[in-house]
Amino acid sequence: MATNSELQSQRNASVAAGVSNLCGIFAEKAENALIYDVEGHEYIDFVGGIGVNNVGHCHPDVVAAVQEQAGKLLHSCFHIAMYKPYVELAEKLAKLTPGSFPKKTVFLNSGSEAVENAIKIARLATGRQGVIGFDTAFHGRTLLAMTLTSKVKPYKFGFGPFAPEIYHIPYAYCYRCPYGKSPETCSVQCGDRLEDFFLNNVPAENVAALIIEPVAGEGGFITPPSEFFHKLQAICKKNGIVFISDEIQSGMGRTGKMFAMEHHGIEADITLVAKSLGGGMPISAVVGKTEIMDAVHPGGLGGTYGGNPVSCAAALAVIDVFEKEKLLERGEALGNKLFARFNALAEKEPCIGEVRGSGPMIALELVKDRQTREPNKEMTAAVVRKCIESGLLILSCGNYGNVIRMLMPLTIDDDTLERGLEILESAIAEAGKSQS
Repeated sequence: MATNSELQSQRNASVAAGVSNLCGIFAEKAENALIYDVEGHEYIDFVGGIGVNNVGHCHPDVVAAVQEQAGKLLHSCFHIAMYKPYVELAEKLAKLTPGSFPKKTVFLNSGSEAVENAIKIARLATGRQGVIGFDTAFHGRTLLAMTLTSKVKPYKFGFGPFAPEIYHIPYAYCYRCPYGKSPETCSVQCGDRLEDFFLNNVPAENVAALIIEPVAGEGGFITPPSEFFHKLQAICKKNGIVFISDEIQSGMGRTGKMFAMEHHGIEADITLVAKSLGGGMPISAVVGKTEIMDAVHPGGLGGTYGGNPVSCAAALAVIDVFEKEKLLERGEALGNKLFARFNALAEKEPCIGEVRGSGPMIALELVKDRQTREPNKEMTAAVVRKCIESGLLILSCGNYGNVIRMLMPLTIDDDTLERGLEILESAIAEAGKSQS
């Protein structure tokens, strides 16, 4: 059997250099929260396919659903010959996504496609062109989604010109408030700034949509206060702007609720779902108010592979697993355990500037000094490297590259979780000593 290094040589010769890789291993198989490479090495997975494996790798129920559907219908294209799993999944998501109003759904292949189609729908429904996003946003790598994404390197660098009529405003990053305020004194004024933005950048009557992540994923797992979202939604309602919640990473139980906006009591006009929806199979969804979704003419939405029957079957199985195994309750308990553990760790390790998140979607921001809050990108990279060397897969994020994020499966067992946390804590302690 080929080794990691041999496969790496093949990869270098045949795969585009722009396709990055975190750890240089080739996965052979995976189960729940464990990955095994081609050489038989075991890795604890705190990455979860970048938020895709909330029900764990190769959950038996998802695998069985995929196998059964694959034996009946792999593809017909829903535009040609429809099939039951597409309709059943649309009905399920209409009930699961926040909002008591009637909803309809279109299925696509990726988070980027969901973003692009949500903007298409909002523009046609409103007759407007402008779209407002946020400075910490990540919405994907296709042209419009990449334009909405904030971080320049590596996602946007050299890929211009970008899509027109896209605007960015500051996110509620309380640890690094863009207005120099503290949570005790700011009155969440960042939410009010949208009104000023209309005066100086783009008039409200030209804005079709505002798109926002309930938790800024790639931006650093930033978790704004509820009032921020309520202020933004009120302004959108007043001005006829479609409020889009990008739950691609934060949805499907990642925060201990099925969707993160539930923590804030927000019912978005459109909710975007992807990543863990398919349990490892590619599928995304745009779920929105019926009157908005139906504004688009027949043929204006879709795609050859969108809502593939095998992916729909996998997603239906994922939803059943959540109900059968009570994964929302399990996720909430996991989040409580992680917060307690990391807050205790922060008391010992001064390099941890902030522990934040929502439920088990939690992160550690590493700094050189707690007073100045100077980002410590170098230490963060060292911690990630040490974890991988010790058998733990983990990711950094944040515009400064100094945040470590947790995306382990909600189904992770206690022993595996403990082993992973011990590796992480040891890596942080070792990096802290080398920098002191």
